[in-house]
Amino acid sequence: MNDFAIIDSTLREGEQFVNAFFTSEQKVDLARMLDSFGVEYLELTSPCASPQSRHDCALIASLGLRAKVLTHIRCRLDDARLAVESGVDGVNVFIGTSPSLRRHSHGLSIETIIESAAGVISYLQAAGVEVRFSTEDSLRTDPADLFQLFKAVDALRVDRVGVADTVGVGTPRQVYDLIAALRAQVRADIEFHGHNDAGCAIANAYAALEAGATHIDCSVLGIGERNGITSLGGLVARLYATDPALVSNYKLPLLPELDRLVAGWVGVEIPFNNSITGFSAFTHKAGVHAKGVLNNPATYEALRPEDFGLTRTIHIAHRLTGWNAVRHRAEELGLRLSEGQVKQVTSEIKALGDKRALTMMEVDGLLRQVKGVE
Repeated sequence: MNDFAIIDSTLREGEQFVNAFFTSEQKVDLARMLDSFGVEYLELTSPCASPQSRHDCALIASLGLRAKVLTHIRCRLDDARLAVESGVDGVNVFIGTSPSLRRHSHGLSIETIIESAAGVISYLQAAGVEVRFSTEDSLRTDPADLFQLFKAVDALRVDRVGVADTVGVGTPRQVYDLIAALRAQVRADIEFHGHNDAGCAIANAYAALEAGATHIDCSVLGIGERNGITSLGGLVARLYATDPALVSNYKLPLLPELDRLVAGWVGVEIPFNNSITGFSAFTHKAGVHAKGVLNNPATYEALRPEDFGLTRTIHIAHRLTGWNAVRHRAEELGLRLSEGQVKQVTSEIKALGDKRALTMMEVDGLLRQVKGVE
């Protein structure tokens, strides 16, 4: 868990999100911001996808970023040649291995896939780029076929093998067991790519790390094909909750800016329950919660908002409020109230809150009235 790398795929998987259309300028801006955040890798759309994709891949590869620039290609020599010509640091090769993909996509046997992979891998290694070989739809592939293929490419000394839960069917236990078994059979690093169709992408990514994976694919806000993949912020939140030291090498205050930027580009709102950056992520409402947080934030916070450049909010304009929270608000306003006055205002807030929604302006007015301040 102390030795892993983040492969941000917003500029590859994220381009597959239904609303995504990134200009070259936006791609450069995002690449630089992610590099400043500290991701170890950036994965870009294959230069084979379109002339503009080829141009953008070469452009970002030429920026001189600290992060390694990768591109994602089919297991084909012509794709590999274009990838190398773009100047990237590494090439992520993939091919479908589940019975469904082998039947309806390319029609190749495992033996033929291995033969094809050997030629592509050999070419890329001779070109001096980092090589990952990934199986698409790994969770629906027969484990015997999967391990046969991975051991064969591992013998060719690829840098990484990749497990992809392409349709998001895996559970954390399934992912853990698969990665752990694979870890025992290959020397190469292991990358995990998990989709969120069944809501398990973050949990599955974490389970993969626990089992011995070394690289995790993610994207800003988790955008990608269909419901997307593991979100960058979600992965960071999960790791931080385990031990903040696990993510201490990342510039965490950039996360809110990254989420806002990408959300604006693709025309979506940041979900209210989004890890770290949801609008209510650090808002406390119930009286018991507010009292605990005011005494010690760790009572009801696993993540410190300050570490992400954010602040917590104590919400008191409602019938669930408690007098400790109301007293805290009075102090914020510079009002010195007695305990009796605070409890009087708290009762008034609760009475009004039983009838209708309240605003903070109304609550502040009640506090000033009890103090005799208009």
